[in-house]
Amino acid sequence: MAERLPGQPDPVWDTVVTPSVLRDWPLPDPFGDKYDKGGMLIVGGGAQTPGAVLLAAEAGLRVGAGKVRVATVRSIAPHLATAVPEAFVEGLPEEEDGDLAPDAAEQILELAGSADAVLLGPGIMTPEAARGLLERVVPHLEAAVLIDGLGMAYLTGNLDGVRHLAGRALLTPNARELARTLGREAEPQDEDEIRTQATELSRRSMAVVLGGAATSFVARPDGAVWRNEAGAPGMAAAGSGDAKAGAITGLLARGAAPEQAAAWGAFIHGRAGERLTAAVGRVGFLARELVSELPLALAEIEV
Repeated sequence: MAERLPGQPDPVWDTVVTPSVLRDWPLPDPFGDKYDKGGMLIVGGGAQTPGAVLLAAEAGLRVGAGKVRVATVRSIAPHLATAVPEAFVEGLPEEEDGDLAPDAAEQILELAGSADAVLLGPGIMTPEAARGLLERVVPHLEAAVLIDGLGMAYLTGNLDGVRHLAGRALLTPNARELARTLGREAEPQDEDEIRTQATELSRRSMAVVLGGAATSFVARPDGAVWRNEAGAPGMAAAGSGDAKAGAITGLLARGAAPEQAAAWGAFIHGRAGERLTAAVGRVGFLARELVSELPLALAEIEV
């Protein structure tokens, strides 16, 4: 897919993601029954943050995942099951502050046994809760795994934590989380610095990394990089990242490789924002509206 840059001593490539690039890199066949399309498990949400897993679940369904399961705190599980009737929702033990308890690990691993892709992190409320839970879960997973949001705390000081997944791991930190995971005091301030840190994290963790803001970079451990410029200013709003993580996990569940799922997911998420900007304006649209635009953004490419 990517072309070698001349004069580089290490295998470093750059490809700008465009519709034509994606058409030459088609996603796995979306046809068949719900089992053929793949199943995803979303682990996250707290008593005060149920919207994160709701957005992720709906986004996964919108990009073609066949089955979605959500594992979240027991207090919100019945409400979430009503809000997303297409999903199976499992209630998990929770702490007094409403965050997921580490004791939920056994149930999560049981659910993950039948999943093609697992999303960890959206809506978990504290780094401590995320780390305590993921330390008990991630080492035992075999499916493709996406770690998002505060789930990245699991890798801080533990960059070998997903190496056992051997190419099935995808990390989606924002700029602040990217720096923190690498032990930097300040977050990257420009595109070059974001790209450098994303490639470093990918190399050191042996996972695919999607990092950035207005412009994002998909970095693979061998040095290949895909640059995504799709998007709009109004997308920098609460819930947008949860929708993107859900969409990417849905593509993983369909059978896409981590770098393919990240490149496609980031682009159609950005394109959904561009479509809404044209219809609504530069600001004022919601993350749930981004989710509704995902099938149309996907259809623009898969013509």
